[in-house]
Amino acid sequence: MSEPTAQSPAAPWARLAATLTVGVAFLALVGILASSLAWRRALAPRDPAAEPVRFEVPAGATLRGVADRLEEAGLVRHAWALVWLGRWRGQESSLRAGEYELSPAWPTEEILGRIVRGEVKTHEVVLPEGLAAAEIATRLAQAELVDHDAFLDVVRDPGTPAAFGVEGESLEGYLFPETYRLPRGLGAREVARVLVDEFRKVWDEVAEPARARGLGQHEVVTLASIVEKETGAAHERALIASVFHNRLRRGMRLESDPTVIYGIPDFDGNLRRVHLEDASNPWNTYRNAGLPPTPIANPGRDALLAVVRPAESEFLYFVSRNDGTHDFSRTYAEHAAKVDRFQRRGRRR
Repeated sequence: MSEPTAQSPAAPWARLAATLTVGVAFLALVGILASSLAWRRALAPRDPAAEPVRFEVPAGATLRGVADRLEEAGLVRHAWALVWLGRWRGQESSLRAGEYELSPAWPTEEILGRIVRGEVKTHEVVLPEGLAAAEIATRLAQAELVDHDAFLDVVRDPGTPAAFGVEGESLEGYLFPETYRLPRGLGAREVARVLVDEFRKVWDEVAEPARARGLGQHEVVTLASIVEKETGAAHERALIASVFHNRLRRGMRLESDPTVIYGIPDFDGNLRRVHLEDASNPWNTYRNAGLPPTPIANPGRDALLAVVRPAESEFLYFVSRNDGTHDFSRTYAEHAAKVDRFQRRGRRR
């Protein structure tokens, strides 16, 4: 018979240690999987069927504060999950203030990402050609994009035009008409700069033909603002511009109603003879020669181009046909007859 083999005293302990190691590894793996699932659930959308809602991130807000408010608003499952995610990504100080449109249907990662990227909600505001700065201020204020008076303070500050790279003593004429999408929370100066920057883009197209005619930027914008107010018919702009060029070249007064109206505080819609005879109104082109001291509105691209590329004509007068268009004349006698025809009870230009 063979003798039994001697077993090392350490062998049972080694097997036990190996078993424990496998068990611990298994439990650790289970724990990791459970933690991963819990983490993914914590970051999952709060309500996949929900619609976006408005959420405001104030200036100087902390990650913790924003996370708590997001949870209270029902936008994320857990504030702590957003805080951990933000800290892990090093985004604790990267939140961008503003108005957001966020949805509980988005995962926490997407919501945090939008706030970090500053994807704020924008609002559309339409600024048509020919509005004066005060009218633009009203539209912007109605859209809750800027304070009305603060915006006009920027527009009328004599130092603003040079700082924005345009000529003149105010921004009247340089607030380019366009459809804008702007976020709330911008300052009045920032909003004004957006509008002026749009003008400067268009001016690049106008600058060379303006120089060729010996016209400065302020002259072009001022005359274009008058053209813009005189007609809404696109095909007439170049002809209207030619009339004013011809009158200026001959030393004739422009005699434009819109310029007079611009200089009347609280104009009630009724232009009277006393207004036309008021020499104290700097914008009264019936009494004052040359261009008015400032633009009277904010012209669009077509009016600007009409001034630097006017039609070739000998016209010195025009009268409204009462249908949005005008009839043009070379002589005063011809003009007077047309005034009698179209505006029998109206005042003669």
